[in-house]
Amino acid sequence: MDKNYTPKQIANRLHVSTTTLRRYEDLDLVPDVPRTASNRRYYTPLHVQAFIALRALIKGFGISVSYDAMSMLKKGRTEQALWKINLHQYNIQVEKQRVEEIMGLIQKTDFSKYRNIQVTEEMKIGEVAAIAGVNASAIRHWEKEGLIRSNRNPENGYRTFTSGELKKIIVLSSLRKTVYFIENMRQLLTALETSDFAAIERSFKMALQQLNEQLKNQMHGISEMMKYIELQSTLSVEAPKL
Repeated sequence: MDKNYTPKQIANRLHVSTTTLRRYEDLDLVPDVPRTASNRRYYTPLHVQAFIALRALIKGFGISVSYDAMSMLKKGRTEQALWKINLHQYNIQVEKQRVEEIMGLIQKTDFSKYRNIQVTEEMKIGEVAAIAGVNASAIRHWEKEGLIRSNRNPENGYRTFTSGELKKIIVLSSLRKTVYFIENMRQLLTALETSDFAAIERSFKMALQQLNEQLKNQMHGISEMMKYIELQSTLSVEAPKL
């Protein structure tokens, strides 16, 4: 445990710049960095594992969650960090269930009800937003992008949506975090309109594959984070009492 490393050595090992490592230090995401007698920064094995854990977490959970978790670990709030990660693990499980639910929805010929809510052929934007579980602003954005279409009530000018458009909105709200990343959402909606179920099935399989890959990255990030926590605990026990 006595081996020390220069910033350049660790930057090369992790395939990042020394500036990136320094930014992690400045953000207080890793243990305080000691200096040599000549005032040069150096890293210990604990720092190395902290950097490895952080990079692995970012790949699985994104920057915001990973930064928060590592900041908590730096401050000794281990349980809080673990619960935060656990929450986002749960979120990906919910997202997978949602994708599978929508796969079943698309295959249904009877769409007169969705989650026990009556579906009609002339629904206001607030109604479809409530049914799909999204903000009305998101629906307006998707319409602006040409992903969905609305009709206008000739009497009051309000937007109205058919059951077919509602189905597309539900798909958009469910898959925007997965299918958007593989850039085939527009093709999926076209396939939905034309009942091209083979194309729809391919899109959903890709979405599930994306989630599976994210899950693997999350599990790897958790593994590296646990190594960091265990190393923190070991060094704390070994530290001499003054």
